[in-house]
Amino acid sequence: MKILMISWEYPPKTIGGLSNHVYYLSHSLCEKGNEVHVITCEEGRAPVDENDKGVFVHRVTPYAIDTQDFTKWVMQLNFAMVERAIRLINECEKFDLIHVHDWLTAFCAKTLKWSFKIPVLCTMHATEYGRNGGINTVTQRYISATEWMLTYESWKVVACSNYMKSQINKLFSTPEEKIWVIPNGINVDKFDFEFDWLSFRRKYAMDNEKIIFCIGRHVFEKGIHLLIEAAPSIISRYNDSKFIIAGTGPMTEELKDKVRYFGLEDKFLFTGYMDESEKDKLYRVSSAAVFPSLYEPFGIVALEAMAAGCPVVVSDTGGLSEIVDHGDNGLKCINGNSNSIADNVVQLLHDDAFAKYISDNGKSTVKDRFTWNRVADLTMKMYDEVLEEAGGTEWRKLEMGNNNESFREDYRLYKSLNEENKDLAEVARTNHNEPARDNFKEEEILEYYEDLRESREEDRKENKDKKVKVGAGVKSKSQTSGRKRSSTKSKEKSKA
Repeated sequence: MKILMISWEYPPKTIGGLSNHVYYLSHSLCEKGNEVHVITCEEGRAPVDENDKGVFVHRVTPYAIDTQDFTKWVMQLNFAMVERAIRLINECEKFDLIHVHDWLTAFCAKTLKWSFKIPVLCTMHATEYGRNGGINTVTQRYISATEWMLTYESWKVVACSNYMKSQINKLFSTPEEKIWVIPNGINVDKFDFEFDWLSFRRKYAMDNEKIIFCIGRHVFEKGIHLLIEAAPSIISRYNDSKFIIAGTGPMTEELKDKVRYFGLEDKFLFTGYMDESEKDKLYRVSSAAVFPSLYEPFGIVALEAMAAGCPVVVSDTGGLSEIVDHGDNGLKCINGNSNSIADNVVQLLHDDAFAKYISDNGKSTVKDRFTWNRVADLTMKMYDEVLEEAGGTEWRKLEMGNNNESFREDYRLYKSLNEENKDLAEVARTNHNEPARDNFKEEEILEYYEDLRESREEDRKENKDKKVKVGAGVKSKSQTSGRKRSSTKSKEKSKA
């Protein structure tokens, strides 16, 4: 299968969890024998075009029109993506499917869909309504409307959790049968590595301190301010605590001010941006990872912590609530309640045996339910359903040079006429009303299909012009004319 993946994020460009999702999904699909191309935004000195371990990555530069309006910048990015995609289709032939991620690539998706008649699927990683607790501004209304358009134009919509499925259904009136729930995945093996954990740990805390780790964008919906508000209670009950806050965002200075307000500067360390290697090691040496999100469609960071063997405390909301079974593979706190956060964290800090139990079960949960191999299998099952539904329609039309599966199958059948499999040759002759013959040349086969394509195109035009209504069991003139023309041309070639 030939797949075009479109995302505004792809490593090394990483703003949130979307980047890693597209990376691992693309590579897992590639490992299963698919040809995957990714069109994404440029980042630093990353190559414009590269073969990233089998995945073909194409980075574009947004049109250089100066603007401070993010939505206009997104549109300029989409123009550049459309331009690159058109060149790619002309160079590499048509794709079977286009899979896009979030509203930022919606305009490119719709343009390519209708220009080339390629089915589009989308993954909605979050919604503007959910991120902001409602639609309150003109910009938010614009983004939400774009999200609606993307779900409407998509053949299937992927939600990462049942929570997100319900939200998409209610917000955009997307039919439930159109929405597939496919969770995010985790590369479990990446946490299996050796390192000098003691020396690494001492970069962040003293030997007697237990590390409480939180990583995420510094925005209101991630709830990091709630962890800071819970800190005085945690420290009063377990003094040897050290809080590591990783990430950046518009609330960073506000969060630091809150720490100063409580007089806890010596108990908190803000690291800023943290790369994957450092993050993975910190999971390994932390006593608890806390994710107090107010809104979380899925919660990939919680899965990462669980896969690394770090006990998690999460808000009882959204996708996090579906991942964590309280008291078994993690702990849930009351959404928006700092006292509940404190109670759960303190339980882990005081009870090492319980923390070990939570850690072991968390790792098992990830291995059983959230591997990228499983995610890729579910995704391919969805792809197959789309192609099956599109079969025999304009979205899977028989056309020379478009890499269409039906064309390849019919072509294979006709090529068998020169091979030893006479039974298969007979099937091909029967299916296409061809006279018995044993030595078709490849050029004749290609000409036959070109004639057939032209004939079917004429049929479609004739049907449209005459608007012939066909009653039950009665065939119109246009329905039979194509086969006659096709058969006549083939017979003429045969006599020649």
